[in-house]
Amino acid sequence: MNAAPVRLAVVGAGLVGRRHVDAIGQSEGVELAAVADSDPDAADVAADAGAEFHASLADLLAAGGGIDGIVLATPNALHVEQGLECIAAGCPLLVEKPLALTSADAGRLVEAAQRAGVPLLVGHHRRHNPLIHRAKAVLDEGRLGRLRTLHASCWLYKPDAYFDSAPWRRAPGAGPVFVNLIHDVDLLRHFAGEVASVQAQTVPSLRGHANEDVAGVLLRFAGGAIATLSVADAVVAPWSWEMTAAENPVYPHFAASCYWLGGTRGALSLPDLRLWRQDEPDWHRPMTSESIAFEPRDPLQCQLEHFAAVIRGEAEPLVSGEEGAASLRVIEAIHESARSAGRVDLE
Repeated sequence: MNAAPVRLAVVGAGLVGRRHVDAIGQSEGVELAAVADSDPDAADVAADAGAEFHASLADLLAAGGGIDGIVLATPNALHVEQGLECIAAGCPLLVEKPLALTSADAGRLVEAAQRAGVPLLVGHHRRHNPLIHRAKAVLDEGRLGRLRTLHASCWLYKPDAYFDSAPWRRAPGAGPVFVNLIHDVDLLRHFAGEVASVQAQTVPSLRGHANEDVAGVLLRFAGGAIATLSVADAVVAPWSWEMTAAENPVYPHFAASCYWLGGTRGALSLPDLRLWRQDEPDWHRPMTSESIAFEPRDPLQCQLEHFAAVIRGEAEPLVSGEEGAASLRVIEAIHESARSAGRVDLE
């Protein structure tokens, strides 16, 4: 007999919240019970999905209604306050990235969830992508040998309308390091482990915004690998996860790579999952390459089904609150290194 679906509520019906609403409707073992948002227009989002509507998180929690878990997709500055409300109500929580604006605030949320025994997950959805599962398996199987270096590129051009529609995107802390590169940092941590030190430089926005529009980052991992990351949101180019991974249909798709992972026995490019190897490593010898097969699927759906499994007690969080806080600490270190023009040690 099939178990009853896990009933989820989405709090925040902006662009990301609406994607969650759509993904819940296409995922196995979950159903949308409610939508909460202070914008009255969000009532239409709820009605179209056949769900209840509430004008606030407080109203949602007060109504009860058999909610099994909450997807928190509100503005970043509200994550800690609202997350603490959900935890106090004993409600399992999936918080969109970033978990908080600072790692100290993220720590408060993590500690509260631990004390209450409430599951806390962070929406670094790329880890749930089947191609990332395959890439991690290639690493874990030792097919690259010992991982020595990684590179991630996030080059894209955000139009003026992106900033005009939400002025906070021009403000300090809303540049591409915090908004975009945190995803890449999280994936590189997933592949290579904890970051030991950070060095970075940023360049002020050409458009006059109060943040960077270009950054270069050097990460040294505790395991001995080094990663370089390059991010820009004022560059016309196809080399970003958004443009190459075909995760989100709002972006055009280009057959290109934006990540490269190199080891002592081989190298792997992503998201095309092409593995390059030599039986006897030697730069004078030819290489062979193969495309690693995987079954593509929307990572948001995979993430929601995983959330449901955690709620049912069938799985441990893939991206826990602790993991989200750790990626946030690296982002903070990038900004600190750029300000001080020095190395920031995290060990």
